[in-house]
Amino acid sequence: MDKYEITVNTFNKLAGKYQEKYMGFDFYFDTYDTFCDLIKNDRAAIFEIACGPGNITQYLLSKRPGFKVEGIDLAPNMVELARANNPAASFHVLDSRDISSVGKKFDAVMCGFCTPYLSKEDVAKLITDIRALLKTDGILYLSTMEDDYEKSDFQTSSDGDRVFIHYHKLDFLKLHLDANRFRIVDVKRKAFPVENGPPATDLFVFAQAY
Repeated sequence: MDKYEITVNTFNKLAGKYQEKYMGFDFYFDTYDTFCDLIKNDRAAIFEIACGPGNITQYLLSKRPGFKVEGIDLAPNMVELARANNPAASFHVLDSRDISSVGKKFDAVMCGFCTPYLSKEDVAKLITDIRALLKTDGILYLSTMEDDYEKSDFQTSSDGDRVFIHYHKLDFLKLHLDANRFRIVDVKRKAFPVENGPPATDLFVFAQAY
């Protein structure tokens, strides 16, 4: 079993606990507001990658109920929760590494904390694939955990559940955004409190396709 399978199995197992923690979790609401402010079309088609239990979609639709959201996640239990939490949206099981198969165009892409679970090579491909899904002038929200890539490793909970975390930096993301005809329009960072350790740095990049 590779690191991706281990991570997805953990998220699938803990989907209910993840929902309890992150539905209504307001720490990132300001970044979702920035995303909404950049989208001028009240009926924009939004594609969400790694939707989890639908917590981000729920917030987006509370602010902009006209948005048409389609979301994907690789953990089936997450997809079931997202459907239950957002009956007006559409969700299905799909690997973020396979989004080139979607075959549609969107006004915006929400990619909230998918990249910490992807290698550099897969993040580079993801950005290329996202650009193919976006209309010209489309908006991308991309968040990650910022640190040296060499620190990437498994994190293990007290219950023995494991996920592999990849760290990425802005220069790396910018390199691939530039190469795929994205213009960065805003960058934010937030210090996420970590129990028994220094805060983690969460990085948020907002870009427009051209």
